[in-house]
This record gives sequence, structure tokens and C-alpha cells, in this order.
Amino acid sequence: MSSTPSPQALRTSIRSGEHGGNTSGYAPGFVQCNIVILPADWANDFLRFCQLNPKPCPLIAASAAPGDPTLPPLGDIDIRTDVPSYRVFRDGEMTEEIADISQLWRDDLVTFALGCSFSFEEALLADGLEVRNVTEGVNVPMYRTSTECTPAGPFAGKMVVSMRPFKAADAIRAVQICTRFPSVHGAPVHLGDPGLIGIEQLDLPDYGDAVTVREQELPVFWACGVTPQVALEAARPPFAITHSPGCMLVTDLRNSQLAVL
Repeated sequence: MSSTPSPQALRTSIRSGEHGGNTSGYAPGFVQCNIVILPADWANDFLRFCQLNPKPCPLIAASAAPGDPTLPPLGDIDIRTDVPSYRVFRDGEMTEEIADISQLWRDDLVTFALGCSFSFEEALLADGLEVRNVTEGVNVPMYRTSTECTPAGPFAGKMVVSMRPFKAADAIRAVQICTRFPSVHGAPVHLGDPGLIGIEQLDLPDYGDAVTVREQELPVFWACGVTPQVALEAARPPFAITHSPGCMLVTDLRNSQLAVL
């Protein structure tokens, strides 16, 4: 898969409209974030939802003040232009996907940047494990589950997970590796029978793309940052914006800075 030499270069490409798709495998070594943008009067409840559900919603950064489109801890970022594709929600319903939200920006909006599994994929690859969605050049498969999140105010809903298949020994190693990265979803939440968490067909993901699961491989499931989009559908705020699945904010923060020894 193609990569850019730096996060700044990739964000410049995104701002110009040159890059508009999946960011998996781009700017290796740097943290990618899921994005949720809400009016200020909804922000405290969403912050509490993240605190109560740290596996699917690991908070890395947030706006310093309502209406501020920058995120200085993560780099020279303008959140209105630096995500390849955004989803716009009105009253809990997704109404459009667009590449630039400058015309929709308001002085009461608060941005939340949440950890993304693309960061721990690099750690898995560095240890010699195959990450199937990277090998096959597709977006990681993501599924809605039957696992309920802990509600906070109007925010509630079922957890979304991402899946990567491994042989049993490699699955154990993946658990060990990802436990060191709690701010990007940490250890898997389930492995083996997908039916136990309400997933009926692995070849029909709710988001992303299906990947090959070979004989003697176990599907391994991690909590996923698309979960907040399900919570938005339940809470039905009058206005909200998220990233499109797989289209992340690429930051200047290094993945190694998130590791817990």
C-alpha cells in the first residue's frame, strides 16, 4: 500500500482534495484518530460516555474551547479539512458524506479525537504478525455486536468491533502486544465464535471490507472507534460530525508514545 513520507504531507494532500480515502497503512509510525464533533451542550455527556467506555472510545485529545478547529497536542491540524471523509448527522441520522466541513463549522462545536486500531496494527506487523486487511489492501472489517456500552446521558448503544484473523498462537501474541496500547483500544474484547457477540456472518461486515479467514484461524475482535457513531444514532443530537469509517485524522503523535511498558 502507498504511504506518505510524513503526517504533515498526508494532511496537506487531504486538505487539497488529492487524498480522499482510507488511511490504513499511511504515515507509518504515527497515531491515527477517530473523530467526533458535537455542539458544546452535548459535549459533557459524550465525554462521560468515553470515560465509561474506554475500550471502544479511548480519548486522546479534545478541543481547547468550543469553536476551536485546532488540536495542538496532535500537530498543525485544522479539523475542518484534515480528515479524508466526514459523515454528517442530523437528529441521529447520517445525511451526507463530504470531504470538507468548513461550510458547516460553528462556534459552538467541540472536537474529540479517539484512538484508532490502525496504531496497534503497526505493532502487530513489527512483531512479524500478518494483518490481513493490510495484506489484502482493504479497509478492516467492522461489525455491530450484541455487547451493550455503559450509557451516559443520552449516549448509549451496542459496541462495534473490528476483526483480524490469526492462528491460535499468533492470537495469543496479538493479545500480549495490544495490551500495551490501552489508548488505541488495547487487548481484544473477544476471539473465536462470532455468534457469541451477536455477529452472524463474518463475510458481511457492517462497515469496511470482508477479509479472508483461513482454515485453523480464529477471528479476533477489538473494540472499534465506530462505536460512537452508533451512540450518536441513539442519542440523536440535532447536529454531529464524525470521520467516515477507515478515513482517519493522521496526527504527529508517534505510536510509540502511546505504549505502556
